[in-house]
Amino acid sequence: MNKTTPAPQGRPRSESAHRAILDAAVGLAVRDGYTAVTIKGIAEAAGVGRQTVYRWWPTRGAVLLEALGEIGAAHVLPEPSGDPRADLRRFLDQTFELAAEVPVANVLLGITADAVSDPGLAADRRGYISGRRDLLRQALERCGDTWAVPVDTLVDLAFGAMWYRLMNEHAAVGPQLTEELMVVVDALAR
Repeated sequence: MNKTTPAPQGRPRSESAHRAILDAAVGLAVRDGYTAVTIKGIAEAAGVGRQTVYRWWPTRGAVLLEALGEIGAAHVLPEPSGDPRADLRRFLDQTFELAAEVPVANVLLGITADAVSDPGLAADRRGYISGRRDLLRQALERCGDTWAVPVDTLVDLAFGAMWYRLMNEHAAVGPQLTEELMVVVDALAR
């Protein structure tokens, strides 16, 4: 190969196949639950070969994490309304509503379980979660308060309560959790 010959590249990614795979993975997770989703099933539902799925993702968790990223991207920090506490409340409500939706909760918990034995998936999961953490941190910082604890501790309290409820199913993740956390936020503001 001379210097003017371009280096060989892999097959170009088919956006329609990519979209079909993500949609199929989510559809299967909704219908059957995360644990029943397989690469074979995703490929069949998407109308592609398994090798096509494996070309872009190593595991079902990786496919579904990308799909969750797309779903989560639609739930951003609200534009400032002039009332930072109301903006924080709205962000928490939206986040908890999203987390409680089918298949989000099931997929989040399934990915978390798979990440225990998959360092690559664990790293990708941390990246996904760090984006959500950053948004909550920004919402808290907009409040302009001096906190009795570090802002990251408030983020941990909010998301820790959400995850604990999702994992143990002892209480709902929704508006009531937002109200309870707002009491904690107000108590920790100086």
